[in-house]
Amino acid sequence: MTSPQSTAPEEYDVIVIGAGPTGENVADRTAAAGLRTVIVESELVGGECSYWACMPSKALLRPVAALADARAVAGSREAVGGGALDAAAVLARRDSFTSHWKDDGQVQWLRDTGIDLVRGHGRLVGERQVTVEAEDGGERLLVARHAVAICTGSRAVLPQGVPGLADARPWTNREATGSPTVPGRLAVVGGGVVGVELATAWRALGSQVTLLVRGGALLPRMEPFAGELVADGLRAAGVDVRFGTEAASLERTPGDAADGGPSEVTLVLGDGERLTVDEVLYATGRAPRTADVGLEQVGLHAGTWLDVDDSCTVLGVDGGWLYAAGDVNHRALLTHQGKYQARITGAAIVARAEGRPLDTTRWGAHAASADSAGAPQVVFTHPEVAAVGLTADAAERAGLRVRTIDHDLGAVAGASLYGDDYKGRARVVFDLDRKVLVGAAFVGPGVSELLHSATVAVVGEVPIDRLWHAVPAYPTISEVWLRLLEGCRG
Repeated sequence: MTSPQSTAPEEYDVIVIGAGPTGENVADRTAAAGLRTVIVESELVGGECSYWACMPSKALLRPVAALADARAVAGSREAVGGGALDAAAVLARRDSFTSHWKDDGQVQWLRDTGIDLVRGHGRLVGERQVTVEAEDGGERLLVARHAVAICTGSRAVLPQGVPGLADARPWTNREATGSPTVPGRLAVVGGGVVGVELATAWRALGSQVTLLVRGGALLPRMEPFAGELVADGLRAAGVDVRFGTEAASLERTPGDAADGGPSEVTLVLGDGERLTVDEVLYATGRAPRTADVGLEQVGLHAGTWLDVDDSCTVLGVDGGWLYAAGDVNHRALLTHQGKYQARITGAAIVARAEGRPLDTTRWGAHAASADSAGAPQVVFTHPEVAAVGLTADAAERAGLRVRTIDHDLGAVAGASLYGDDYKGRARVVFDLDRKVLVGAAFVGPGVSELLHSATVAVVGEVPIDRLWHAVPAYPTISEVWLRLLEGCRG
């Protein structure tokens, strides 16, 4: 797959830096169109999602949901009893989903697809030029006839200025999704998606979890009731959820060398309380992986998010040859949106290579319009959260005249069949002027399967009068759509 070290330029039609899901999809599209494509990767082919984020975290969370669902129904509740999850089995299954942190299968896919792979750190050194520094110190120069796509994703960031933080060796998402053992006590700092999902997973696996949230709510970018119901679920599971607090300093103390005991981390909270745990996870944000990809060589600033237009062409660089797709452009930090952007990017590269004009009109073939209109997201806590489009508050701030319709999901026949004492809530945000939905949110067990119908409604801007004829099957949770649409028509 890789060729020997060479000082002579190696020419390709397309160079993709970063072999995560986004980069793989860009390369797949350009290679399928007959463009000679190479992908550059310094870590594992498959990227953050495959090994340290989406796949391992959801593998940890799926047994939590399965056990909760079984316990929610009389009959199966008695069958499973009150036993705990088998942590060793869950971790082993997680390891299988990461292919034990080996990328042989992904590399074989590249080979089968006709995409070349160069391992090493890629940097721009000029227009359409990328050098790759290999682990052995060797360097190769790649030159693109048509395009370079930066798909290097994002990384976890830690807060600055917290005394003792670095020496405490905190977990980020990488350590938290890949730990080979269950920590006895875990502090999670941050109330966003990563924080609540991993608090859910590790608590179910036996950790004593304390969730520290600086603000007053979980999941602050979603509808307020989502964070409230997730907080209730975490507390019911035994998580100590604390709002309005943060770690003022940290200290890791060595374990007892005599008996090989583990070290501990003591967090001094803002009010002076001392919290001692075995590990601390910081889930406090992401930053672009652009600090060392040569942006300064093409007139851009290193370490920044890359501004792009709807075709994912980087702004501020002449010639339309540089693209940025996925997390790195900060449009929507979601794997599925990165893959969507990759499809748009690949189509744009191919069109330009063939001398065809781009269609960047809204919903055009070369416009990632869904990033702003309908990016769906699922939070795999218990209960689940599924949302797409605008929240009610965001719609009003955007100047839309909207009506918000809520419904108790537990009152739907399908939900009561799904689980005894089902608790959940649904909301749609209805644009009164255009008569279409601009947002939807669902909270409750199993609601992730409701999301795509909402995404189709929002992205497709389906008129309410037509949605009224989309009949949900009885008795399913999706019957909530009848109640929500009644509110829109009323």
